[in-house]
Amino acid sequence: MNYRHAFHAGNFADVAKHAVLVALLEAMKQKDSPFSYFDSHAGAGRYDLAGEEAKKTGEHREGIARLLAATRLPATLHVYLNLVRSLAPERGGALTAYPGSPLIAALLTRPDDRLVLCEVQDVETESLRRLFLGDKRVAIHRRDGYQALRALLPPTPRRGLALIDPPFESQSLEFDAIADALEGAFARWKTGVYAIWYPIKLAQHVAPFLRFLRQSGMPKILVAELLVHPANSALRLNGCGIAIVNAPYRLDRTLGEILPVLLKHLAQGRFGSQRVEWLVEG
Repeated sequence: MNYRHAFHAGNFADVAKHAVLVALLEAMKQKDSPFSYFDSHAGAGRYDLAGEEAKKTGEHREGIARLLAATRLPATLHVYLNLVRSLAPERGGALTAYPGSPLIAALLTRPDDRLVLCEVQDVETESLRRLFLGDKRVAIHRRDGYQALRALLPPTPRRGLALIDPPFESQSLEFDAIADALEGAFARWKTGVYAIWYPIKLAQHVAPFLRFLRQSGMPKILVAELLVHPANSALRLNGCGIAIVNAPYRLDRTLGEILPVLLKHLAQGRFGSQRVEWLVEG
């Protein structure tokens, strides 16, 4: 696997994913009891936007940099942006770093919550170990995320959230792998909240996976999608979606506030769109 997320850190898809992740983590914290956060494809945890990889693409300029300039945002987006600002202060108007999902989760979880981070690449795994050195809440596993979903669930504490965010080097094969792993994980951990991120290039490539979710027998499946271009070209990333199984109470309302704002600030043309829709209602 050759995928390196540093090329894409902070782009519009990261912003959408992490805004939803913040909403999920805040929803999990509505209960006093501790919970587990499981990340199947954790990545490096933190990305240098001044490094050669990020500078080569500059994708964060059309993502997090745009949103940081926005005002009058929903409360969840303020939580997200304040977190980004605290880690990556601006120098001369340019961001220097961007947090990945594991770091966002670590900063928003509580002392009794637990994090399980899985990453298959050596460089990213070592980055995670350096980043969370001394944090006893965090367990880091160098292993395939799909295998980990089969082997490490249910977690302790049993109440929890799993983020499934693979690299999608081969879109159709990745959807098949997600479906297989998700079915196995849900069979062992039916009470878990599962958030599955997916890219959108052509709408017809995503439709079979959404059909699988509708027919899966899993409960309370909510989908949030952000398109910065129409889903009609396989040559570029036009949008992304997050499907949430066992969606927490009132999450649809929270995401219904967030997605239109993200579209307003991140759309790259006249034909962007967004939706928050129940595939399976609770």
